[in-house]
Amino acid sequence: MRSDKMKILYLVILIFFIAVSGVMWLDYIGLVDLSGKMGFLRGKPELVIDAAGDEPTLIDREKLAKEQQALVSREEELNKRETLLKEKENEFLAEQEKLAEQKRGLEIEQKKLADQKNEHAGYEKNIRVLANKIANMPPEESVQIMTGWDDPTIIDVLRQMDVDADTEGSTSITSYLITLMPREKASRIMYLMTQL
Repeated sequence: MRSDKMKILYLVILIFFIAVSGVMWLDYIGLVDLSGKMGFLRGKPELVIDAAGDEPTLIDREKLAKEQQALVSREEELNKRETLLKEKENEFLAEQEKLAEQKRGLEIEQKKLADQKNEHAGYEKNIRVLANKIANMPPEESVQIMTGWDDPTIIDVLRQMDVDADTEGSTSITSYLITLMPREKASRIMYLMTQL
């Protein structure tokens, strides 16, 4: 009888072991949720985060406030620098425009001077040609032609004739030509030659 009881006990233990193993296996594959109901089947307990731990301490808040104030100050300083840089840039652009305008003015003046120089060079060439022609003409004809010119041209031709005569080593006839001119014209030419 004792051996029958032992056999029954072993059989009950075996059935219990198989039943528990089967349930655990069903829980493992996800058909049954025993781990949520039985503590020993659960995995690691979840961390409980203290809600108060999320809030910064007074020191952290003061530090954060100082950092924010420093950022605001830095931003203000950068804004001031940016404004100053814009002002300097505008001044620079205005100065650059002024210099460009001056350069354009200088270029125009340079062109005018070059034109005047070319014109003067042409004028001087014409005066030399006229002086040469007048010197090679009979004095009476020369005076007759010259009295129709304006006074500055007559003076320039007479002076060129003096220079040409000096270069050639001969005597200039300009004084003689002036004496052949009408008295009023001759005196005006003589006066202007001493002034110019």
